[in-house]
Amino acid sequence: MPISPDFTPIYSHDWEINFIQCTPNKYLRYTDLCHLVQLTAAAHSELGGISFVDMQEFHQAWVLSKMRVEIIEMPKWKDKITIKTWATSLDKSRSIRALEIYVNEEKKIGIETFWAVFNTKKRRPEGIVLPHEHFIKYPEKRATRKSFSKIILGEEKKLVAKKTVYLSDLDVVNHVNNVKYLEWCLDFIEVNKIINEKVKSFDMSFFKELSLNDEVEIYNSNKENTSVFSISKENKTVFALELNWEKSC
Repeated sequence: MPISPDFTPIYSHDWEINFIQCTPNKYLRYTDLCHLVQLTAAAHSELGGISFVDMQEFHQAWVLSKMRVEIIEMPKWKDKITIKTWATSLDKSRSIRALEIYVNEEKKIGIETFWAVFNTKKRRPEGIVLPHEHFIKYPEKRATRKSFSKIILGEEKKLVAKKTVYLSDLDVVNHVNNVKYLEWCLDFIEVNKIINEKVKSFDMSFFKELSLNDEVEIYNSNKENTSVFSISKENKTVFALELNWEKSC
């Protein structure tokens, strides 16, 4: 599609949180937060002419490589939220996109995401074919206090589960959607920590894609105020997650 006349380098999208997106405490799930991030980024890229449909003409797609989320307070059921997003960098093969989530014009969450261009036929990274110069970059306009950090996997990590990839885990790129990795790990967190909204920030890193029927292992290690998860296939780490808790946890 051509660039929309409604395209702006800084994009805002309004959403209303519904009950399907919430945990029993009526606050937005962390996984559904990530879904909204994906949908907002997709809407902005569509207006800018570099959407999934546009890129699929060249067998390309944007895939998430890293993500950092800093939480002041999670939105809750029936909240009307505004997600603002912009590119802090965008070159031939990758982009860093910032997002901020507001409730009643008050910032509640800051997010930084790192995306790579991926050839869905060759299953490897490559340079984007479509023009993207109209996306103004705002390198000084940051949504988070900290940038991406390397996730250190604990030496004393323990196996918590084995998992087979099913059809329900896959997305339109025909690999496990990034939100599924987070969902798998959160299932092994103490329930009260999730229900009581104890997560203050989390980082995710994606190293290799997973496909239908892949067999994986989920590992966990904990230290004071931090939980680290990793997912491995054939003894190689494909995903890592670091959750940072309130100091009282």
